Amino acid sequence: MRNIYKLLCVCLVFTVVSCNDAIEIDQPGRLSADNAFQTVADLRGGLLGAYNFLDTTSDMGYTAAFTDESFRGRDNGGQNSNTQNFNINTNSGYAFNIWSGNYGAIGMANRIIAAAEGIDRAEDPTEYDNILGQSYAIRAFSHFKILTYFSTDYTNDAALAGLLLTEPTADIFASVARSTNGEFYDQISADLTAASNLITVDEGFTFMGQDFITALRARMAAYRGQYSLADGFASSLLANYPIANQAQFFAMYDDTDFTEVIFSLERARNDSYDGQGTAGGGWAGSLFAFIDATAGGGPFMEISRSTFNMMNGTTDIRLPRSVNLTESLIDPGYATNDNFLNDDVLLVFKYPGSNGQPLMNDLKEFRSAEMLLIRAEAAADANQLGNAATFVKQLRDARFGSAQPLPVYTDQTEAFGDILDERRLEFLFEGHRWVDLKRLGDRGNRAIDRDDKECSILSGCSLPSNDFRFTLPIPLSETSANTSAEQNPGY
Repeated sequence: MRNIYKLLCVCLVFTVVSCNDAIEIDQPGRLSADNAFQTVADLRGGLLGAYNFLDTTSDMGYTAAFTDESFRGRDNGGQNSNTQNFNINTNSGYAFNIWSGNYGAIGMANRIIAAAEGIDRAEDPTEYDNILGQSYAIRAFSHFKILTYFSTDYTNDAALAGLLLTEPTADIFASVARSTNGEFYDQISADLTAASNLITVDEGFTFMGQDFITALRARMAAYRGQYSLADGFASSLLANYPIANQAQFFAMYDDTDFTEVIFSLERARNDSYDGQGTAGGGWAGSLFAFIDATAGGGPFMEISRSTFNMMNGTTDIRLPRSVNLTESLIDPGYATNDNFLNDDVLLVFKYPGSNGQPLMNDLKEFRSAEMLLIRAEAAADANQLGNAATFVKQLRDARFGSAQPLPVYTDQTEAFGDILDERRLEFLFEGHRWVDLKRLGDRGNRAIDRDDKECSILSGCSLPSNDFRFTLPIPLSETSANTSAEQNPGY
């Protein structure tokens, strides 16, 4: 717990800053929540600070490197070598970033919620309620992220999640045990209900509103296997967020079209994430290249051959959106080429940049495509295989730009396998694949699927979805300071 609050105790300024120098000292002039927040305008500043902790680039980078989404690039100097070889331990930078970032957001949200009790709501009732509601939503979202990466089994309410924190604490050295999934789900649901009752203003898709709440409820229900609930939430959103056509889909990752974006984390010039972050915490495109998404841009991670081969030779818009086909070197004989690392260069193009800044793009957290595929999962779970096939076809029609064959599933395993294949392409480099294999790999008979040529220089090709490494370790810095935080199995 000390690891969490070392970040918060000196970060009541409303941007993410480095706090490493303040780990072992009592910072002079530290502001309490009562002193920091005295007006509704102060609460707004705190809310922006809470949003600033939210970042999913570590989720994306870890998922891309660990699974079958990416492979070492031509200019790789050792980046992600441990993760690609399934060597995950308690010093993982990805685990630390996901843990500390989400608890940073939770801590700031807790301070806003606590401080709001001492501020006169009559000053601006609508703004007051909106800020408070979004704070509850941020707390719910970040607790769910913690559960997603640090729980062993989303469907088991008795499994351990993380530290359930719902109020500020003055004791940064307190020892806190992990709570169960059931306790996390109850608190997340309560926070989403509170948020829904308070938020009456739509601030757009870069702020958490009613549609964000519904989307999070849909995802959480799907992860829990509560598909009747998930289907209802997803269906309600699809009524207002159509599936993008090919042109809209391509433009979405240039940040110029938002047809199917339900919620996105905005990235802009001179913000806290405007910079290189090869393991997260910077431009999304910097997870794959040093300079830009061209051949001369220093590609250190590229799209995996197995994923590229799924799209190659088709009219699927996800191919030119995922791969810079103009600048890439595509070797049809890569499988027998001993120099394929230099001759087969498949450049990632999902995050080319925007606003004149290469590699910097908004982070699309919820899209209508996810809702459509949640509906497909729900239909497959209910053994309504024809409906599942119809939902998958609907997405493929949009992505291929023409009518595609209707899939035929003879059983649930085939349906879930095809849904997983579709999710693999649809959410490529968006941080879903690791979670999807963990929760549905067994149901769809799918696992990490690397190309044989890539496997020849890696220590492993695949892992079963029940392997302990499909749960992240609690960071060593946390368990060392907080002895009550039980470590996950295998670490």
